Amino acid sequence: MATPEMGSAECDGMYSKLINKDEDTLYEEADQKPGSSDVQISVPSAGAAPGSRPYKLAAGCLGLICVVFLISIAVLCTHYKNLLFGVGEEHSALSHNYSSAQSTVERLSFNVSALTAAIGKLQREKGDVEKDKERLQSRVKELEEQAKPKTCPPEWLPFNTSCYFVSSRSKSWKDSNDYCAEKGGHLAIIHTPEEQTFLWNLLVRGHWNAYWFGISDEKAEGDWFWVDGTKLVGGFWMDGEPNNHIDEDCGYMVKTRNPSIPALKSWYDAPCSMYWPWICEAPNSY
Repeated sequence: MATPEMGSAECDGMYSKLINKDEDTLYEEADQKPGSSDVQISVPSAGAAPGSRPYKLAAGCLGLICVVFLISIAVLCTHYKNLLFGVGEEHSALSHNYSSAQSTVERLSFNVSALTAAIGKLQREKGDVEKDKERLQSRVKELEEQAKPKTCPPEWLPFNTSCYFVSSRSKSWKDSNDYCAEKGGHLAIIHTPEEQTFLWNLLVRGHWNAYWFGISDEKAEGDWFWVDGTKLVGGFWMDGEPNNHIDEDCGYMVKTRNPSIPALKSWYDAPCSMYWPWICEAPNSY
């Protein structure tokens, strides 16, 4: 069924009927009340403006919404204020913790520097102790070697840390030194009066008992060197010796029947090609 459109003739007729019906009803009610006087009742005509109630309701709703909105804003402001206050306190706590951590780091850095310096000092002291230990171990070993009983091969005689051999045969100075080298030694090297006296006492007295020992000036006349390459200092020469009388470049020791010739004045020089007995020296064997 089609609905009448607003403003059409059909719609206007329907609206006029409703108005007339309402007017008849009002008049009937007035006639039925006892003692009622004639009352003029104004009936709005068609097309009049509607009442103000809907606008009041809308205004109330709008005010309520504004109140709710303001309350919400107040709540949000309070919330964010508390939130900002909490963030501020947290930031303050974090700042304090950062300062404390920074102080701890600085203190630890100082401690690390102190420990590094202490470690360096201990390492240097350790190095010094190790050096002292090595020296002490070397000294102990030396003392142990000295404490061991000294033995020499057969026909060799000990004195201090060496063994000595006095030959009964004769060779040139060079051949004599070669013989000593084959036995692990060399012609005797004499540094002290005690050693010189010890060797001289091993010799037999005779008319001219001569024995090669390890000294010569073959390289340069007058510069006497031991067979180990060290230069002679001092010596136990006879008065007037060495004199290089006939190209005499090798040293020998003499023990005669004359008791007036002492051990400390018994060295002479002679040609190295002469044949004499010899005295060998070798380190002690243990």
